[in-house]
This record gives sequence, C-alpha cells and structure tokens, in this order.
Amino acid sequence: MDKPTAPTVGSLLAHTESDFDEEVFDTLLEGGRFRLLRIVSNGQATPEGVWLDQDDDEWVVLIKGAAMLRIDGEAKAHALTPGDWMLLPAHCRHRVEWTAPDQPTVWLALHSDP
Repeated sequence: MDKPTAPTVGSLLAHTESDFDEEVFDTLLEGGRFRLLRIVSNGQATPEGVWLDQDDDEWVVLIKGAAMLRIDGEAKAHALTPGDWMLLPAHCRHRVEWTAPDQPTVWLALHSDP
C-alpha cells in the first residue's frame, strides 16, 4: 500500500450490506511492523475443528454486531459486543464460534510483530 500524500477519510460502517457470502477484509493502514484491518462478518464462523494460530499478535475490537471467540484450552467462549476488545498473543490458538447472522459484525484487527 502506497503512503497517502493527502488525508484519507472513510467510515468503518460503510459498505456493510448483509448480502455477501464471504467475510470482507479491508487493509486500512500498514507499516513496517503492523497491519490494521477492518473485517466485516455476516454470520461467518471458523469451520468446525479448525483453530487459527498466527505468527503475529492480534488486537481486535468489535465495532458493530456480536461475536463469540473461543480460546483453545478455555472452557468458556468469550462473547463480544460493540466496544469489547481482546489481545490474542502470537500462537494463541483461537476460533470464531459465531458472528451475528441478522446484522453485519464489524471488527478492527491490529496485527503486529510479537
């Protein structure tokens, strides 16, 4: 991504129509050691039996909607509503159990080197 030469303006809630089958990943900003993404989910979840295991730290905050995250080895999943955030250290195995099926779920995800 080229560095902008003028201010860039956007909306985290733009283009969140609920008629898409796949999650939408938009890179908002990236630098040498980080990447900031907007993710829009519409009922998507991590496939059964699959765990996400990333090489980088990930900080996520829920902007709109609802979601449930499960951390490998924890008995109880974490319910997230707007304003809730979670820091997932590198190699913290996790999965998205569900996202709201009746409205878009909008996340910000900051990935950084551990």
